[in-house]
Amino acid sequence: MESSKWLAIRRRLPAPVINLYCFAHAGGSPGEYVIWGDQLSGVQVCGIKLPGRAQRWKESPLRRMTELVDALITEVKFEQPFALFGHSLGGLVAFEVARALRDRGLPQPVELLISSSPPPPLPTRSTLVHTWPDDEFQAETERRWGELPERVRQDPKLLSLSLNTLRSDVEIFETYRHCPGDPLAVPITALVGDEERQELRTDAWREHTTGEFALHSFPGGHFYLRPQREQLLRVIAHSLSNKQIVRPAL
Repeated sequence: MESSKWLAIRRRLPAPVINLYCFAHAGGSPGEYVIWGDQLSGVQVCGIKLPGRAQRWKESPLRRMTELVDALITEVKFEQPFALFGHSLGGLVAFEVARALRDRGLPQPVELLISSSPPPPLPTRSTLVHTWPDDEFQAETERRWGELPERVRQDPKLLSLSLNTLRSDVEIFETYRHCPGDPLAVPITALVGDEERQELRTDAWREHTTGEFALHSFPGGHFYLRPQREQLLRVIAHSLSNKQIVRPAL
């Protein structure tokens, strides 16, 4: 696997048809996404690596969406042509990155793929889970998104590191405030498990683009993308293949 400070690439293609930049869910890592490149022909999958986790665990994590987006726009060179994919919190990050690229007059993605993520504006939260003590925080996040791996739960050092990472991501989510603006012109494809389509208001993503909008529902819940990976990748491959890819002039 090729790795830089901000990007993880499992398979470097000499001439990719398109680059797919993937933003992980809260507490997640790019490793879950970069393996998709083995099944997406012509697509170079680039996992975004954030400070405060994995090889960057010694760095202070970012705790605000604005800080995170500013860092990504400054540090990551999004190689054209490209699309953005984000799951859960990563979906909101991908959306805000696309808005920031537009607002700064930078090249736009050919598509925005948003998975298991509620469209902004989000409801105001009266309870901030990221402020809770470790045991309560762990219990609540596991109730929402499933238990941490057993090897993590049994290793105090690894558990502490994992909870710190997850806590900073949950803080980004809970303090995120959407600034109203013009909808994107970028096509949006929303992806969701059918168990939470209504709860997440997934259909409302259509309000954030003047371009094409598509919605695909899969059997399952918040992490439908794991058991339904083959079906998801077929949808992604088909969606990207339908976009007119125009390479930048040299």
